[in-house]
Order: sequence, then structure tokens, then C-alpha cells
Amino acid sequence: MKKIEAIIRKSKFEDVTNALHEAEIDFFTYSEVVGVGNEKSGAIYRATVYETRFIPRILISFVCRDHLAENAVQAIATAARTGELGDGKIFISTVDDSVRIRNGERGPESLFIKD
Repeated sequence: MKKIEAIIRKSKFEDVTNALHEAEIDFFTYSEVVGVGNEKSGAIYRATVYETRFIPRILISFVCRDHLAENAVQAIATAARTGELGDGKIFISTVDDSVRIRNGERGPESLFIKD
């Protein structure tokens, strides 16, 4: 199993959601997060300077079976890409085990509801 965590622009959330559903990822967790970037300048809008180092983003997190991981990563990367600085990052890690709390089922089978 793989855990995928992606930090993306808020404006790309809907595109990424649709891409993940097409890649057979039907469940994920997300939250609004704020990060600090390397940019040292501020933006001026209507005579007000806004700090641009503190960037609001969406963090998407899910665990999937190994065979779905690469398609999910490609779906996120394609849907979230603008070509500009700050498009985000995707982190992939290995998950040793999982447990469905309801019935104690373990491993990859615990990730999906059986019909």
C-alpha cells in the first residue's frame, strides 16, 4: 500500500478531485493548510501590500493499493500543474499495514468496502 500526500493550490482542488476519481481514487482526506515559501516579496493589490510567503494550500492525503499509486500521482500532477512556481508537491510513502476499526480487517482489503 502507498500513502499519497499532495500539497496543491486551492484553485486546483476541483480539477484534482475530478482527476483522482477518474484514477479510481474514490476516497481521500483534505484540509486547508498554510505553508511558508521561499519567495521574499509581497504583492500589492489596491495599494495594500499582502505577504506572499504565507501561502494557503490544500493538503490531500489517502492510502491506496500499490497498483493505483502511479496513476493517482500522475493524475494529481497533471491536474494541479500550472507551470508556475508554487504548484505544490506530492509525497509518496509505503504503508506497512492498515486496520479497519469496525471489524478488524487488515491490509489492503481494509481499504475498500466489499460488495
